Amino acid sequence: MLKYYKGSFIFTGICLALAAWLGHEMSGNWSGTLGILWIVIVLGVLEVSLSFDNAVVNATVLRDMDPKWQHRFLTWGIVIAVFGMRIIFPLAVVAIAAQLGPIEAIKLAATNPVEYERIITGAHIGISGFGGAFLAMVGLDFFLNDEKEEHWLGMVEKPLAGLSRISGIALGIVMLALYFISRMLTPEEALTFITSGIFGLVTFIAVQALGSVLEGDGGDAMTQTAAKSGFAAFMYLEVLDASFSFDGVIGAFALSNNLFIIALGLGIGAMFVRSMTVMLVEKGTLTEYRYLEHGAFYAIVALAAIMLLSAHFHIPETITGLIGAAFIGMAFWASVRSNRAEATLEDANPVKPTGETLN
Repeated sequence: MLKYYKGSFIFTGICLALAAWLGHEMSGNWSGTLGILWIVIVLGVLEVSLSFDNAVVNATVLRDMDPKWQHRFLTWGIVIAVFGMRIIFPLAVVAIAAQLGPIEAIKLAATNPVEYERIITGAHIGISGFGGAFLAMVGLDFFLNDEKEEHWLGMVEKPLAGLSRISGIALGIVMLALYFISRMLTPEEALTFITSGIFGLVTFIAVQALGSVLEGDGGDAMTQTAAKSGFAAFMYLEVLDASFSFDGVIGAFALSNNLFIIALGLGIGAMFVRSMTVMLVEKGTLTEYRYLEHGAFYAIVALAAIMLLSAHFHIPETITGLIGAAFIGMAFWASVRSNRAEATLEDANPVKPTGETLN
């Protein structure tokens, strides 16, 4: 199992070395350096705890993806995840919100981290609307599916699967959630929240539409090749990772407002999430533990609800991480119990090679 995490440990060593150098340059003493190293480690742990469900969902998509595109996501995708979402995305938010150029945004982050933090946190309403709406659609799309044969919590999932016959119900649920939460906000905040939520919905629909176009109708060889390549799945996973990373990026400011410290800590977490994804795919863990996927999507729905509600209520990131971990843990235990029950039943009723029971 450790072989899957070799690259992550090497990357962690590099990031910690950079953090030590940065801490010494900033503080000039060992106590300040150790303090920054501790923050980077805590940020890495925070990112892993918030994103384990992301690894499970990534593995769900990757197991059916063309091997070439699997490799591309696990190489290019992690570069986008680490540098794009943990560095470029916050800078882009600051540049747009403060109407600055990219160079000015970098200078602001380096020379005035307090103002940089203020602008980032001020964009929380829009981030909550976009990320919450997109993740809500991802979660509901999984449960509102009448073709889903495996159910973990049947009392909840079977009725939801039956509702899938109602066209556009997931879209309606999310739009109602956006509307009711917007009623708690000031008019200006409500407009930002709803507008961002609509963009989140449109992004989800666009990614789904891209997948449908690439799948084609079976008659176009070029379309079939494109579908097999997994380009649509790649784009879906990138947007999904972006939505998952919003809360980690915002929550990181509770520990530091330095862009580079945050990037190092969250980058470590993102690499371990990649390693978990690879392990889940190659070891077939999702097949072995049948309810892990369900637990991850319950966690996604919970995270979506938290992101939407955080537009008005302050919800600590610790709670977010614990809820996701709880769903994953319960799903894992339920899978283990189910596997044991099946093994016991098979031992009690052994089967001949012809398919007849021996009893």
